[in-house]
Amino acid sequence: MQTPPIFPDMYHLRQHFPRPRLENIDSAVHAELEGCGVRFPSAARIAVAVGSRGIAQLPQVVRATAAWVKAHGGEPFLVPAMGSHGGATAEGQRRVLESYGVTEDFVQAPILASMQVIELPRGDLPVPLYFDQCASQAYGTIVINRIKPHTDFHGPYESGLMKMIVIGLGKHAQALAIHQHGVYGLRELIPLAARAVIRQGRILLGLGLVENAYEEIQSIQAIPAVEIPEREPELLAMARQAMARLPVEELDVLVIDRFGKDISGAGLDTNIIGRLMIRGEPEPISPRIATIILRDLTPGSHGNATGMGLADLMLRRAFEKIDFQVTNENLYTSSFLARGRIPMLVETDEQALTYALRGAGVLDFSRARVIRILDTLHLTEMTASRAVVDVLKGQPHIEVLEPVGRLFDRNGCFLASLPSLD
Repeated sequence: MQTPPIFPDMYHLRQHFPRPRLENIDSAVHAELEGCGVRFPSAARIAVAVGSRGIAQLPQVVRATAAWVKAHGGEPFLVPAMGSHGGATAEGQRRVLESYGVTEDFVQAPILASMQVIELPRGDLPVPLYFDQCASQAYGTIVINRIKPHTDFHGPYESGLMKMIVIGLGKHAQALAIHQHGVYGLRELIPLAARAVIRQGRILLGLGLVENAYEEIQSIQAIPAVEIPEREPELLAMARQAMARLPVEELDVLVIDRFGKDISGAGLDTNIIGRLMIRGEPEPISPRIATIILRDLTPGSHGNATGMGLADLMLRRAFEKIDFQVTNENLYTSSFLARGRIPMLVETDEQALTYALRGAGVLDFSRARVIRILDTLHLTEMTASRAVVDVLKGQPHIEVLEPVGRLFDRNGCFLASLPSLD
């Protein structure tokens, strides 16, 4: 008879990070927009481009931007700027915005969602240059986006304003054109394409947001369009410095309670898990995680399970929430098909952890290095095994709290829950 495994003792753990943050979003947005020097004629129609990421206080930022446009005599309207997300349909993209609370009633501006684009002069670009048709009929466009390290590549411009100007406002057509060149398209062609759009006067300004490690806005900067290529790298450096990280570089098992497009463009932040899985791109040096478990898919992902292939095991309940049409469209557009591979499916948390530890080559389960997190955005609260806690003892930014106690109920589900930050 096989002896039941002895799992490691787990402890609640809290990481402390620097926490600069803006207390009054409305006044910060207004002050930045007032100070950037961009103006427009009375009654000018102004498109406000909003993307598909779960950005802190996004509805308030968008509402304050629309209010500023109105205060200066303009007529704002919102356009989804999210490439192929939302199933690459206009209604799907509208639903994504509304799921974040960016609604017409809250923002007090209409949403004009369309997948139709116009083609702009591309000059020497090796790809066509597309632009949202609704936005093209406006006097100009204000682009709102969070700036942060990308999950597919690294360079002077990653996830931020330049990328949204191209792939976001170029809709599905531009996403296909850029992504067919793989990482070269993202790293090299997006900056060229963004500059071409800016030169043609389609963009008024960008509102760049940087979040701290607690997913709170620490900086808002309104940047006139011509200055975006020069100033965005500075905000990217700020974002990289501010981002949260796992407290150790090496793990046997990382348990992730939820993943999805509202958490990261790749479903999981590759900068956190140390896995890229893009042909021709080297894998990150750290962190080094032997096995990864996915427990659930977020409602805000709308069935898009892009990124599940970055993990090794997944609970069946997550699998049953997948919309394969939406997921496959996103994977096809990105061309990173390996990220759509289905991990080994398991029925319970206990089974998942047992399989993961064996897959990691752990001989003594009780001494395994295990961390469980809510998702790759929220890394302040977690549970960690004794082997991890022993390494972290005495570090000033780490607070070891109470022990977890018994791990599983009679059905093999985790008894302890992590704080929900929805």
